[in-house]
Parts: sequence; structure tokens; C-alpha cells
Amino acid sequence: MDYSALLLASEGFLDWAQDVDRVALLAVNGSDSLFLDSVVHILTTPITWVPFYISLFYLVLKNNNSLQRIAFIVGCAGLCILFAGAVDDLIVKPTVARWRPTHDPVIGTLVDVVNGYRGGKYGFFSAHACNTFSIAIFFCWLVRSWALSLNMILWSLVNCWTRLYLGVHFPGDILVGLIWGFTVGTSVYFFYRYMTRHMRAEGRRYISTDYTDGGYERPSCDIPVAVFYFTLIIALLIATYQ
Repeated sequence: MDYSALLLASEGFLDWAQDVDRVALLAVNGSDSLFLDSVVHILTTPITWVPFYISLFYLVLKNNNSLQRIAFIVGCAGLCILFAGAVDDLIVKPTVARWRPTHDPVIGTLVDVVNGYRGGKYGFFSAHACNTFSIAIFFCWLVRSWALSLNMILWSLVNCWTRLYLGVHFPGDILVGLIWGFTVGTSVYFFYRYMTRHMRAEGRRYISTDYTDGGYERPSCDIPVAVFYFTLIIALLIATYQ
């Protein structure tokens, strides 16, 4: 086997993929709208989503009467962040050392930035994508409500879109972040299932239609959904009057 030819081919593919990533990023990055700039700036600010996190915590409290189970769920949410974002920020980004679009020597000057925000030097892969998607997938498995699951995934994708708009991640960074987030969220859920196997059985189908397959009251699942859309509306209103 000609390993040198194989190496050249792989390098050529990586160069081609990076060029595609650059073109795709420039196609979706930024806009001429100050209104959209304000919306994205608000949505990418961590404090914006605090009410949404509180609503998820309330959902857990409302549907679990065991402090031990509640502690396990909160701890597993923490594990999602640890194995998703922390591994990315502390290991992958400095090891791979792929430039963020805003620092990329080829297109860095072409990237539209908002309020001068350019992020750190390296951006592979997106911590926003893997953090939010790992939490989303964990709650999809845990609650098993179609309405909440779609809402959680949409919440993650909104966060991903803001990173592209701001030009701090390539689409490839986002895609890999989503894949890693799905892997972490699923793995942590099954770890949770194993650790709580001696508690009340999960996953069984409840006779009453008032409960999801995960045993969560459907009306309480609507609360995070409502908070998510309320947050979007408030972001739009604030951006309108800024």
C-alpha cells in the first residue's frame, strides 16, 4: 500500500473540507441588521437562559419525590457539561488547535463580528453545541415527551445558530459538537438508568395519558416549553427597543 499517496489524499480531503466550511460559514455569518445583531447578542448571553434552566429544575422537582433521584438527575446534568464542554475546552481545542473563523488567517478579515466579539483563538469543536445538545438529549431520554424533546433540540439549535451568526464557529465545529453532545447525553442517561435501577421503574408506559413514558406529568412538561418561547419573545422585544 502506498501510504504516502494515502496521506496526500487525506490531506487534500481535509483542505477541501476546510474550504467548504469557510464558504458555508461566510454564507450564514452575520447580517446588515442591527436588530438581528442585538437578538443574537442577547440569546448568546448565558444569563438569558437562567429562567429556562430553572424551569427544567422545577420539572425535575415536580415529578420526583425522592431527593436521591433528584440529586442523581442534577448530578447527571452536571456530568453532561463536564464530559461535553470541559473535555472540549481543556483537551480537544488546545490539541487540535483549529482557528476560529474570526482568527482564521484566510477569512478572518471577512467575518462579520458583533460588538467586537471574536472569542478565543481555537474553536474546534463548539462547546455551546455539545453542552446544550448533551443536556437536550439527556432530558429527551429522561422525560420522553415529544413536545419537550422538540423544544430542547430547538433550544440547542438556536444556540448553535448564534455561534454561526457571530462567526466564532465553523459549521463543522457545530456538527462535531452536536455529535459529541448526543454521545455524551445518551451515555450519561444510561449511566443514570444503571445507577437508579433499584428505584422506581422507569420507561414503562403509564396507563393515564396525563403522564409521559418517562413518568412525567404532561402539563409540567409544558412549563419549560412556555419559558423557552417567552425568553425568545423577551429577547426580540429588548432588541427592538435597544
